[in-house]
Amino acid sequence: MDYLPLHEFRKCVARYHGNYKVRGFSCLDQLLCLAFAQLTYRESLRDIEACLRAMPSRLYHMGIRGNISRSTLAYADETRNWRIYADFAQVLIGIARPLYAKEDFGVQLEQPAYAFDSTTIDLCLALFPWARFRKTKGAVKLHALLNLRGSIPEFIHITEGIVHDVNILDLLIIQAGAFYVIDRGYLDFERLYAIHQSGAFFVTRAKRNMAAQRRYSRSVDKSTGLRSDQTVFLTSFYPAKHYPEPLRRISYRDPETGQYLVFLTNNFVLPALTIAHLYKTRWEIEIFFKWIKQHLRIKAFFGTSENAVKTQVWVAVCVYVLVAILKKRLNTPATLYTILQILSVRQFEREPLQDLLSPHFADFPKNDTAPEQLLLFV
Repeated sequence: MDYLPLHEFRKCVARYHGNYKVRGFSCLDQLLCLAFAQLTYRESLRDIEACLRAMPSRLYHMGIRGNISRSTLAYADETRNWRIYADFAQVLIGIARPLYAKEDFGVQLEQPAYAFDSTTIDLCLALFPWARFRKTKGAVKLHALLNLRGSIPEFIHITEGIVHDVNILDLLIIQAGAFYVIDRGYLDFERLYAIHQSGAFFVTRAKRNMAAQRRYSRSVDKSTGLRSDQTVFLTSFYPAKHYPEPLRRISYRDPETGQYLVFLTNNFVLPALTIAHLYKTRWEIEIFFKWIKQHLRIKAFFGTSENAVKTQVWVAVCVYVLVAILKKRLNTPATLYTILQILSVRQFEREPLQDLLSPHFADFPKNDTAPEQLLLFV
């Protein structure tokens, strides 16, 4: 927690009056308790209360000043504005971004590259009636824009499950010169043209029934998996109306899986094989969603209100980015998974993190070097 910029957090709290008329349990106490729950895989508020009360002498050194109780935690999750933790997550993302600016992601590209997608978190409609998804099913969607250099989420938005993914493209602040890799579920030519007019580039997949007229073909090396590299114009009425500019259509057969893919992009400069490899990096966002679902608490929630759910998700994002910052600041070769597992069992021990995460911390002397060792058999 020493790596948290507490001054910035207090600014986020003051922005939404989070500590207004609060005496015993501040927003910082709530953040630390929920972060403890994320790091140690707590199951419920009662679980958090029991674990923290078991170490009363250590809470002060952990930064927790308020009294821990299940009802206090529940009330804080219901009433404290979730935007406090959303804004603080953006502060941590701003710290992590330059640390991973030169990270390699498998494609030789100077411009920033992002992958955009969403994942669905199933909920019980009886307990979460506000999370509409199906007639008898509830869910929320987690929409994320992932920076491919370091797998740091640049943008996160939480909606009801019924909201269509393509609508969230309207909320993105497009960065000129950047590449946005999206699935064909986001194939909306009016929104893609808005990305094009912003000076950015997109890479997506074409649908099978897309009507287009070929205007120009470039030669390709078919030994690499490429099949064609064409300049096309849309011919259907509404797509042509919404996207009047030419598009680049690249056909590619993956040598590993044999799958035939057709990509669409508005970039005519990069080699066709680079475009194909760039779309392949979109799998990083699927790995990100799978990672946070497996190793953080975002599938089972401590509260049933919309504010409680969003608070828990944003605190989970804060923990993820904080561990990523910790990895770079300590310059440790350990993976985020390894760091998280080590921290989960060493929460109440006063030991420097540099020693805790050292690659040599598990090197113990062998038995034959111990002079006092006795022989079992003679």
